[in-house]
Formats: sequence, structure tokens, C-alpha cells
Amino acid sequence: MQTSKIIAVAAALSVLAGCTGPNGQPGGGIMNGGGIDKQDVGTVAGAVGGGVLGSMVGRGTGQVAATIVGGLLGGAIGNSIGKSLDNADMAAYNATSQKALETAQPGQTLPWQNPESGNSGTVTPSNYYQNAQGQYCREYSQTVTVGGRTQQAYGKACRQPDGSWQITQQ
Repeated sequence: MQTSKIIAVAAALSVLAGCTGPNGQPGGGIMNGGGIDKQDVGTVAGAVGGGVLGSMVGRGTGQVAATIVGGLLGGAIGNSIGKSLDNADMAAYNATSQKALETAQPGQTLPWQNPESGNSGTVTPSNYYQNAQGQYCREYSQTVTVGGRTQQAYGKACRQPDGSWQITQQ
């Protein structure tokens, strides 16, 4: 099971590393409208969720294959859900994420919702820690619900010198 979880995380990070911003530019900070967009969030959330679910199927080589297939299918479904998020959804998500990462207590869940679309979600940060470069970082979990379908994902973000939070692979 441990190997499958590592594969699922590696697949999700690979998807995230391949994300580009508008006009193919490299991704920027998630909170500053940088290169990570609504489809990227959906794709990563779906890939992680699908990979974890796939890792619970079978044993040995079959379990690895199920993890990979689950990650791919989850990524495709998450990408589709991400497309459904509009600018108001992303603004609510970004504002809540910034607030959660900056001020929420560890384990405190902050919700967001767009009453016009009905889309919603949550962000729950963990404890602060300092990475090797001295940046303050936090792990977090998030949910995004679009059309009654909820995707869940986990990540790490570090505070940048300008005060924004950027997703990191550390």
C-alpha cells in the first residue's frame, strides 16, 4: 500500500509540474492568479483522489496498475469539474485559501461558496513549519464541490516574500 501511495503522489506532482499559465507561460502562485487555473486544481484533485482509490484495489502489480488507472481517470474527471468553475468560484476559492493558509488554526476548516453557481468547497490547513530555505509552509486539504460532485485533494504551500502562498513539492 505504501508504494501505491507514493506512486499516486508522484503522479499528482507530475501533473502539477506540467501545469502552465495563460499563453503557455510557467505557473505562478496559486493565490495570485498565476499559472495554476481551475482546470489544474480539478485535474490534480481528481488524480490524487483516483490514485488513492485505485491503490485500494488488488495487490502487487495489479495494485500499481489500478493506482495508475485510478489517477488517470480521476484526473480526467477532475479536469472536467475544474472547467465548470467560473471566475467567481476561483475568486472565492483563492480568497478562502489565502485566509486559511495565513490565519486559520491547524485543523480549522474554512468554507467558500459561490451562491450564483452553487459551487463550493473547503480549505483546511495543518501546522506551520519552516522548510530548508527558511520559508513558512503548511500542508492543507481541500474539497471542491461542483454539480453535487465533490473532489478532495491534499497539498503543501509555502509563503512567498510578497505574502502570497505558492504550491510546492517540498
